[in-house]
Amino acid sequence: MHMASKLIANAVIFANPTAELYQFLPPPIEELDDIIAVIFTGPCEPQPSDLRHSPFFVRNQKIYEALEWLKLNHSDYTDLDMNVAKATLKRYPVEGVPVTMEYEISESNKIPKAVGLDDKDEEDGTEEGCCPFRVHGLTETKVKNMSHKEMKVEAMQYLKEGGKMLVIEHCAEMESIYNNPQLYPKFFPWLLPYGRGGIGCKAPEDLSYVDHIRHLLLYHDKRFHLNSH
Repeated sequence: MHMASKLIANAVIFANPTAELYQFLPPPIEELDDIIAVIFTGPCEPQPSDLRHSPFFVRNQKIYEALEWLKLNHSDYTDLDMNVAKATLKRYPVEGVPVTMEYEISESNKIPKAVGLDDKDEEDGTEEGCCPFRVHGLTETKVKNMSHKEMKVEAMQYLKEGGKMLVIEHCAEMESIYNNPQLYPKFFPWLLPYGRGGIGCKAPEDLSYVDHIRHLLLYHDKRFHLNSH
C-alpha cells in the first residue's frame, strides 16, 4: 500500500453535521446565537471602533459577493438559492457584529496561571500604536510544526489555563476514504477551492489513486507539495 494510503487509513474520519446548522446560506441572523458564543473579558468594554478589528465583524454585501462566487465556481454550492440569501442578508447589519456579545469585567487581561516569574507588568498592552484583541485559541501558525503528541500537550495546557473553545459534535457514521471524491476538497478547501479534483473524481486520464496523488504533488504552484498538512 502506498504511504499516503497508510496515513489516511490510520485516521478515523467523521464529517461535521453542517446540514444541522443551516438549511440556507447565510443562516438566519436569529439562529446565529445558537451556534456562536462571543465573550469579551478585560478591564475595558470594547467600543464600536474596536469591534471593526474583531473576527466577528461582517459586511453583508461582502457575504453576498462571496456566496455568489461560490455558487458560480464551487460544485458543492450550485443549488444555493441567491434570492433566499439576499432576503436573509437584509436582516444582517450593513456592517457590524451580527451576534450577541457578552462582556465580563476582569482586573487584568492576563491569565494568572500563565504569568511567568519575570513578568511584572500589571497587564499586557502597549502605550503607543494599535493594541489588537487577543483571540484565545490554537492557531495553525502555532501548531503546524508540532507533533501529534505536542499538540495534545498544548491543548491540555490551554484548557488548564482557562482557555475557551467551541465544540461541534460530529456525525455518527464515519466518512469513507474510498470512492469519495469530495473527501479531499472538504479536508483542504484552501487547496481545492473549486470543490473539484478530489481523489477518485472522474478524470479524462482515469488516474489511479497513487498517480492522482503524484499528479497533485506536481501542481504548477506547488500548493500540495509545500502544504504542511
